[in-house]
Amino acid sequence: QVQLVESGGGLVQAGGSLRLSCAASGSSFIINTMGWYRQAPGKQRELVATIARTGTINYADSVKGRFTISRDNAKNTVDLQMTSLKPNDTAVYYCNVVGRKTWESRFVTPRTHWGQGTQVTVSS
Repeated sequence: QVQLVESGGGLVQAGGSLRLSCAASGSSFIINTMGWYRQAPGKQRELVATIARTGTINYADSVKGRFTISRDNAKNTVDLQMTSLKPNDTAVYYCNVVGRKTWESRFVTPRTHWGQGTQVTVSS
């Protein structure tokens, strides 16, 4: 019931910037948290940044001061502005949303949805 469409990935030189965008669509689903995760070759998927509906933000230590996450609750979109990119930022970046169906209690285990991923490659 939730579809995520990501855009903005690409190839960039170290020190450059990229802006990733994710648009969520669907019905009968209430989104609480939106965020971005990434997976580099040979590594596990890891959290990059999340932002709750209230505005509370969490960043991975490796991206603090360089990445900025934002969301538009009315449009159900979340962006990730990435600056001062490093080669080790190279990964597939996945949009993530967490929430519940409209008929579910706010206290039950939330549901998670993932986008298809967008490649970010940072050259040295």
